[in-house]
Amino acid sequence: MKKERAKISILEKVGYSAGDGASNLFFQTFVNYLLFFYTDVFGISAAVAGTMFLVTRIFDAVTDPIMGFISDRTQTKYGKFRPYLLWLAVPFGVIGFFMFITPEFSDTGKIVYAYVTYTLMMAVYTAINVPYAALMGVITPNSIERTGVSSYRFVAAYLGLLVVTGLTEQFVEFFGNGNEQIGWMWTMGLYGVVATGLFLFTFFTTKERVQPSKEQKIDLSTDWKDLLANKPWVLIAGATVFQLMYVVIKGGSSPYLVDYYLADHTVSFFEAVGIGSSKSSFLTSGALATLAGAVLTKYIAAIFDKKKTYVWSLGLSAGFCLPFFFLDQSQDELIYISNIISGFFFGPVSVLQWAIYTDTADYGEWKFGRRATGLIMAASLFALKMGVAIGGALTGWLLAYFDFQANQVQTEESLFGIVFLAGVISAIVGICGALLMVFYPLDGEKMDQIENDLEARRGELE
Repeated sequence: MKKERAKISILEKVGYSAGDGASNLFFQTFVNYLLFFYTDVFGISAAVAGTMFLVTRIFDAVTDPIMGFISDRTQTKYGKFRPYLLWLAVPFGVIGFFMFITPEFSDTGKIVYAYVTYTLMMAVYTAINVPYAALMGVITPNSIERTGVSSYRFVAAYLGLLVVTGLTEQFVEFFGNGNEQIGWMWTMGLYGVVATGLFLFTFFTTKERVQPSKEQKIDLSTDWKDLLANKPWVLIAGATVFQLMYVVIKGGSSPYLVDYYLADHTVSFFEAVGIGSSKSSFLTSGALATLAGAVLTKYIAAIFDKKKTYVWSLGLSAGFCLPFFFLDQSQDELIYISNIISGFFFGPVSVLQWAIYTDTADYGEWKFGRRATGLIMAASLFALKMGVAIGGALTGWLLAYFDFQANQVQTEESLFGIVFLAGVISAIVGICGALLMVFYPLDGEKMDQIENDLEARRGELE
């Protein structure tokens, strides 16, 4: 495919990005509110919830690569990956809604219900998001264009984050009228309807343009060998685990930081504009800063390249969490400011993460002569969910270790545990992810060579 034909329209970029907006209505709810929902609304302990987050990953260990294998070998008139957006948009919204129903069950019944609905949600999340992620790898063969697509994608993702952090509490109050269980149920029902519509919009506005060589044989064992020998993929996958541990630990501990650690303090700026100091103001101010960083990603990466931008952005974002631990409760304004700066530096990280993954798919085809975009994205999504699982488990377990009790005045020990999680633990895992990517070998010059070589090969086969 000639480079001029590799460019895609703004409508298609917006259409593709809508799918991440859909996913993030739920993903960001999971990151920022799910543990809080389970402990303070649904009514199970932090330790039980943390264990559930980890146990369900055993199931995901099977479903992620299977979904990649299936989508790579799907053949329909709509392509390999797009059909799953059509087929699974409605189940995604429906199961997400049922996840946030609080049944009148015994303690054991509630735990079983939580396990079943959470596991089903993770399964349908995998089944729709593996093909969705892989779609970006075949929407255009141009690495620079894919970075542009990724920028649109993560603007939509962060808009989803803004909706979740800025409106969820208001929706819960509006729909529940004081009953949080009812409020959460209908809020997530609304998000389910919107997510379904956004996935369908992605399906109707995108196209698949990159196809594997017709001579490529179906061989799962060879695909796996190629994946594990793909050093750039191994490095970004490892960084993704730490990156998502960082996101989940920081996001998951933030509602506790605001509701319990900063409970008796107010932030003058937010009080002055009538917002007040709350989970919503804390999370939304950070999310707005993250969106600003995401919008600037294209320009920053053009100067420093993807690798350096990813490394410094993740490292600085994590580093600005440390003040959470070292600042006193009375220095709440500085805690908010640190959160905003941390959010800004995180902006480019997720934008570049998926663009880097598609570069590793090109590298795999260039190095081994085989393309397995679906498997690469499935394994990448598994790395992401491993980070979510480990981060969620650690958050729940450490809260329990420091004797956190939901809806109670917290002890000095439990308050220490909350700021230790939000400040020290989140910073450590984020910096680990940044350090791992120091060794990533695909810079801009190398990607130009790979892209040109692949274009020449495909031209010879036409």
